[in-house]
Amino acid sequence: MLSFENFIKKHVEELEEGVNDPAIFKAVFLAGGPGSGKSFIVGKTGLPALGFKVVNSDDAFEKGMAKAGLETNPENIFSVQGQELRGRAKDFTALKQSIYLKGRLGLVIDGTGKNIDKLKRQATMLKELGYDVSMMFVNTDLDTAQDRNQARSRTLPRDEVETYWKTIQSNIGSLQTFFGKDKFVVVDNSEGKDYKAETVRAYREIIKFSKKPPTSMKAREWIKLQKAGYTKRR
Repeated sequence: MLSFENFIKKHVEELEEGVNDPAIFKAVFLAGGPGSGKSFIVGKTGLPALGFKVVNSDDAFEKGMAKAGLETNPENIFSVQGQELRGRAKDFTALKQSIYLKGRLGLVIDGTGKNIDKLKRQATMLKELGYDVSMMFVNTDLDTAQDRNQARSRTLPRDEVETYWKTIQSNIGSLQTFFGKDKFVVVDNSEGKDYKAETVRAYREIIKFSKKPPTSMKAREWIKLQKAGYTKRR
C-alpha cells in the first residue's frame, strides 16, 4: 500500500491534467453479488484505460493483509488485526476518492447494489458536484455465484450467498429506474456465457457514456474556469 506522501506525489500530475481527462465528470457504479466477477469484468472492459479511477477498499485491504502475512480467511478477516486493517483500507480509499473528486476525475465505484439507499446517496452527491452517473450490473445465475464463492479465498456460507444473491436480484428494477435504461448496463457473467461478447457490448456502452460532454451546467462552468487557469499557468 502506498504511503500518504507517495500517494500524494503520484497523483499531483493527474490532478493538474484532470480537466483534460477523457472521463471527467463521469462515474460508473458497479453492482453484483459474491462471485459475479466485477473486478474481472472491469479489467476486460478496460475502464481504467478510458480514464476511470477504480474506488474499491477491498484492493487496499487485501494488500494490507498480505503485507501483514495474513491469509484472507474469515478467522483473520474478523480478528482484531484484520478489522484494524479493514478500517485503514477504508480510510485510504476515502482519501483516494476525495483526491479524485477534487480533480473531478472519472470514477468506478465498486459495490454490490445490496444497499440501495446508500448507493443513491453516493450517486446524488456526485450529481450535485456535476457528475453524470451510470451503472454496470455484473450478473450471474445462483449456481455460478455459489461455485465461484467456493473457489475464492474469502468464502461466505452457501445460505448467505443465496440470500445476498436474491436481495441483489430484487433490486435490479429499482436500480435501473434510478439510473435510467440508457445508463444501466447489464453484463451476464454466468458460467457458460460468452463473456467476451458481453464485455465488448459493455465497453461500447461505457465509452459512449464517457465521451459525451458533461450534461450539468455546474460541470461545464467548472471546466471553463479550470481551463482558463490551466492556460495561464502554462
